[in-house]
Amino acid sequence: MLTTIEIPEEVAQFELPEAVQDRLQFLLDKQDAGEQLTSAERDEATGLVDLAEFLTYLRLNARRVQQQS
Repeated sequence: MLTTIEIPEEVAQFELPEAVQDRLQFLLDKQDAGEQLTSAERDEATGLVDLAEFLTYLRLNARRVQQQS
């Protein structure tokens, strides 16, 4: 059985808040500069990347659904 899930149009607009994007960029820049991230920083960066990827997935699916409508 196929289940249909309605996705609100606003989901296509979801983005990480600017401060969260800045924090993630700071952590990635620190790592790229060869500085060792603490365990907490690694966990934070991993969580933020996961969140950013999930929001991207939601946005892409929401836009695909909008285009099919």
